[in-house]
Amino acid sequence: MATRRPARSAAPQGAPTGSRQADERLLVEAAQGDPAKFGALYDLHFHRVYGFVASRVRHRAIAEDVTSEVFHKALANLSRYEWRGVPFVTWLLRIAVNAVIDQAKRFRREYPAGENRLEPVAGRDLQASELRAVEHRAQLFGLVEQLPKIQKQVVYERFVQQRSIREIALRLGKTPGAIKQLQLRAVQKLRAQMEGGRG
Repeated sequence: MATRRPARSAAPQGAPTGSRQADERLLVEAAQGDPAKFGALYDLHFHRVYGFVASRVRHRAIAEDVTSEVFHKALANLSRYEWRGVPFVTWLLRIAVNAVIDQAKRFRREYPAGENRLEPVAGRDLQASELRAVEHRAQLFGLVEQLPKIQKQVVYERFVQQRSIREIALRLGKTPGAIKQLQLRAVQKLRAQMEGGRG
């Protein structure tokens, strides 16, 4: 299953509460009855799961593969999932922790003397602070997706690919000053939206 990024929603999703939690439970039950309806859960939680995996895996292609594996495993085991009032994403993140650990083990077996491409994983249990951090990254991923195309590209190249201002300027055919302005505007917009979302 290729990692398919869901279409952007109008606003980033937070942890389900109240009626949203009830809606999520209905989505889970619908997918348990008809696996073709799993796509709604995928779209709802893709950014959270990908954000979590990407925070532990340095390479984008591996992060996408592990994210795909998480959703494959979730779909394969959905019939055994029991709703207990905890957000569905918590179950997905537990699968993600195990998938990252498994990927690290596979990598070490295949490349024993090679570069370790995975960030260390603190442990198998997700702490409340870690879940909040995942939610924060997921919200940030969603907001970056909403930036204008050129700002999104600058943010991606600067912070994900870790290119220098000069490299980005050469790649985009702009001056370093223009790239700095695009980066500044993007970061200011993201900061304002993140701070506004907490209020």
